[in-house]
Amino acid sequence: MNISARRGSPEVREKISTLNNKFFGKSGLERAEGAKFADVLDPSTAGVLGEISDLTEAQVDRVVADANSAQKEWNALSALERAELIHEAARKVRENQRVVAEILSTETGKPFKESFDEVSWAITAMDYYAEIGRHSIGTVHGTATAGQFHYTLKEPMGTAVIILPANYPVVLAMWTGAAALAAGNAIIIKPSEWATLTTLAFAEAFGVLPAGLVQVVPGTAPTSIQLVNHKGTHQISFTGSVPTGKIVAKSCGEQFKPCIIEASGSDPFIVMPSAKLDVAARGAAFAAFINCGQVCTSTEKLIVHNDIYDEFMQLFIGHVAALRQGHPLDKVDVGPMENGRELARLESVIARSVEQGATVTIGGGRALLKDSELATGFFHEPTVLENVNRDMDIYQQEIFGPAVAVYRVASFDEALDLANGSPFGLGSNLYSTDVVEIDRAVNEIVAGMVWVNAPLLDNDAGPFGGRKMSGIGRQLGAEGLDTFRHTKFMMVDAHSSEQNFWWFPYSDDEAYE
Repeated sequence: MNISARRGSPEVREKISTLNNKFFGKSGLERAEGAKFADVLDPSTAGVLGEISDLTEAQVDRVVADANSAQKEWNALSALERAELIHEAARKVRENQRVVAEILSTETGKPFKESFDEVSWAITAMDYYAEIGRHSIGTVHGTATAGQFHYTLKEPMGTAVIILPANYPVVLAMWTGAAALAAGNAIIIKPSEWATLTTLAFAEAFGVLPAGLVQVVPGTAPTSIQLVNHKGTHQISFTGSVPTGKIVAKSCGEQFKPCIIEASGSDPFIVMPSAKLDVAARGAAFAAFINCGQVCTSTEKLIVHNDIYDEFMQLFIGHVAALRQGHPLDKVDVGPMENGRELARLESVIARSVEQGATVTIGGGRALLKDSELATGFFHEPTVLENVNRDMDIYQQEIFGPAVAVYRVASFDEALDLANGSPFGLGSNLYSTDVVEIDRAVNEIVAGMVWVNAPLLDNDAGPFGGRKMSGIGRQLGAEGLDTFRHTKFMMVDAHSSEQNFWWFPYSDDEAYE
């Protein structure tokens, strides 16, 4: 096997070689017995890192059976015991954090700092859900009938399937997976083909949990379909594109199987005259180009008020021009895109925008890097498009790459109209110190999240999710925990009283006359 990258540690290169054609099952890393379906390419060089294979249908059936068996064992533990074991798994992740982060950077092209941060975020999500999962399993209600006891009980779904994208495979696995585990469920993770090795390496930390409770199943679309439609799975969490999200939601709807869908975003970033412009410009450059723009909440619509447009754009372009691009294990800010397919799609989006009248202010094409080893990598320059309007295709699309479209507006009303006119409603940003504008933004923007002067921050205690074509349901926070729990309502009369006000025979005095 040709291990492409000359950068990185021998330990990680050796680790990658142990993950080829494997899945993470009841016995740990096991051989996937289906057909090989992909070479794993290093996005920095397009060289081969490894290979991945499908599981057979019989293996998938066994995974589901093992998950359901482990779930019963897991749910029989006390909430405190489950919390302690989730904390122990988090400690195991922390012990292996640097190795997982290096594999993540090597496999997806994410700068090492971002990969290391991502693993940290996964750990904090695990620790958060370990604790809130034992805070409450229900609520006592004031009774409607004297002498009775009325309460709700929260119960696990059973086995949850978590279908992941490549852009944040570790933290997204835990935003949902840690919640599902804390709620008493088993989880089966279906990773992206572009981040399978990372997910397998990460999963080894869960060996401290009951065997089969956490499993990772690589595979193509038929594997996902089998898991979604399987009678032994009880909840689906999907993060990915709108078209695939619709397929998953339709299938779940036909089964009345609960699902959470986190689909595309095309987030606006409004800059008003009262903003601290240099801070806003730095924030916009970060929000547009973190993870090479491959973030569902990336800034894709930069909406700038006419009064400060020229000054802001000069600052913004300066920050974009200063971004260092290169191999993710070097000292860089931006790496390559995840794969060649996404690179070609982005080039098409930019070409179409230019054809419709947009102008490229900076970037616009494949990055020409000094390192000859990276010449075949999937690098695209950070790109800024101006003279964009809402009649262009790009306004209705998710860019999902290192490019941002800039819109000039004459008023706050126009800015809000542009922000809300997209089919998506995941996140939204505003830079302003005007309290009226801030109040209007948080109340009038149609989105699941609004960041005011604080782009792309997350809080494990606060819900994450979108509206419109950005999906349904919420991750994180107490809402994220309840996503993976049934609610059962109980009414108990310990005295077994007769309910004469309610039962037969009805009083003649209450009959119609």
